[in-house]
Amino acid sequence: MCGIAGTYRWPDGKVVTDRLTDTLAHRGPDGSGRYGHPVGDGEVHLGHRRLAIIDLSETGAQPMVSDGLVLTYNGELYNAPELRAELSAAGARFRGTSDTEVLLEAWRRWGTDCLPRLRGMFAFGIFDERTGDLVLARDQLGVKPLFLLRRGEGLVFASELKALAAATGGSLEVDHAALVASLLYYWVPDSRCAFREAEKLPPGSWLRCRPDGRVERGRFWNLKDVAAEGRERALSGELPELAAVVEESTRRHLLSDVPVATFLSGGLDSSYLTALAARHRPGISAYTIGFRAEDARFEAMPDDLRYARQVAERFGVDLHEIEIAPNVLDLLPRMTYHLDEPIGDPAAINTFLICSAAREAGVKVMLSGMGADELFAGYRKHLANLIALRYQRVPRPLRRGVSRAVDRLPVATARRGYRSVRFAKRFLSFAELPEETAFRRSYTMYDQEELLALIDPDLAPAVDDVLTEHADVYQDNDLDDFVNRMCLGDARMFLPGLNLTYTDRSSMAASTEVRVPYVDVEVVRAAFAVPGDRKIVGRQGKAVLKEAAGTVLPREIVYRPKGLFSAPLRAWMSRDLAPLVREVVNDGELVRSGFLRRDALARMVAEDAAGQRDFSKHLWHVLTLEYWYRDATSGSGRSTRSKA
Repeated sequence: MCGIAGTYRWPDGKVVTDRLTDTLAHRGPDGSGRYGHPVGDGEVHLGHRRLAIIDLSETGAQPMVSDGLVLTYNGELYNAPELRAELSAAGARFRGTSDTEVLLEAWRRWGTDCLPRLRGMFAFGIFDERTGDLVLARDQLGVKPLFLLRRGEGLVFASELKALAAATGGSLEVDHAALVASLLYYWVPDSRCAFREAEKLPPGSWLRCRPDGRVERGRFWNLKDVAAEGRERALSGELPELAAVVEESTRRHLLSDVPVATFLSGGLDSSYLTALAARHRPGISAYTIGFRAEDARFEAMPDDLRYARQVAERFGVDLHEIEIAPNVLDLLPRMTYHLDEPIGDPAAINTFLICSAAREAGVKVMLSGMGADELFAGYRKHLANLIALRYQRVPRPLRRGVSRAVDRLPVATARRGYRSVRFAKRFLSFAELPEETAFRRSYTMYDQEELLALIDPDLAPAVDDVLTEHADVYQDNDLDDFVNRMCLGDARMFLPGLNLTYTDRSSMAASTEVRVPYVDVEVVRAAFAVPGDRKIVGRQGKAVLKEAAGTVLPREIVYRPKGLFSAPLRAWMSRDLAPLVREVVNDGELVRSGFLRRDALARMVAEDAAGQRDFSKHLWHVLTLEYWYRDATSGSGRSTRSKA
């Protein structure tokens, strides 16, 4: 895992590449490298920051130059041993044991045809000195990030958006349509970027720059196709051996020349991975979190620690417990900087603090259970949307009575919050809507009217665009299985846009690599070969994964209530962050610029304080957006008002 950067036919390319690479120092504190070469009427420059995981010697250093090919690469290839053997048999010679060298030789032999053969997480730039071509590529599922920016015939790229912002001297304009999307979702979809000129290379795709100015794009993997193939497998009765697929992926993800540890929340996904990892790495370390007792009580949070301890004891895991009692006033701007774009999920703080503790203990690599909920229908929203179909058959007068009764209930008192009431209000906000709209409302922050009331009226067209984009992505499939339609929507939007993004930035801020064995091409293929009625059975989400895990884990862990990898937001909002919320409402940059409307924000704060509505998550995201916006619009010469 590393930081990559580069320029192609860009003015002052060497200076800009140095600046890009320096900004990414946290991603790779173990070493740095630069490369330059003439191309056409300009130059190409590649930079690299190294976090040494496999082949710690200089033979793994980058940018790697070999017989006219030059590679700067971020990621891990879990099938590198097999590819190395195949390439060696074909005559390739290797100096070291790094997967970087395997990727370079695979490219030499197969070019872009090597991409679908790669099993891992990756983003890279590869330059051919003979042709002058530069190719950028990103892994199938968007685990690793790659940002780029084109001006004229020039291009600049980097692992993080903040590097592009720094290298362009504050000239990037904020894309307010992307900020509207971030308000809706509390993250910026992978199809959008918070700065106008910048873009994210889509998952499963490549881009080629040629010396004559031509730019070509291609796609080598598409989740829609994988889901369709899975549907055919399911119709033929060909169900995958899920337990074997997950164990094989976990074993491959342990490939490392440095210590590997796991996240262990005590929930199904992390417990299953930890148990499997312990089979292959006896005595492996695991890290878990707990919260201040008063925060946990106020938030009505379950006691996950006892489950994590039970798993650790059963499988001989060395468990490290971390109490999350952060100074959120200090951490909020720090995390906003590292997350690159406005992301309102406080789980990023948990990931950063866990990874920081692991790094201090000498651990560079962590395994995470990320992705299982999206692929196997484990979120409450999946079950809730199924229940909504049945709820719609309840007589309308009875539904109106239920809605009025729930609307009168408070979500919190001065001493504690009521999770069941929050869930009920959330459910009723989408239970009677059509499928795509209901699914969107089940996990986004606002309905259309609420969002329009919150923002500058001139941005109304951006709201329409964002909602249309969600509908287009959700409906872009031929699946006849409601549950798998939801899973596909999550895997295309929610997973790369939010969860993989905050996991990458939060972990790399602590110079730690996080691997995600569930977000693996073979696990994904298996997941979409499972019919929806095997994923949700009765009121059990992830039923098929629970069945597989039941061969390893005790029943108490497999079928325990779902935990939350989140934070005690209501407690933080009512105590630590209350003065900051007032400041942002009364005199924040978002309000002063006209992007957000003060009266709408003030109503949210008042209703949240009264305990009638739970706006803690909305207000947390407003704070992250405020800090991001202040930084993004403070650069010299940067426009503060660029409407959609």
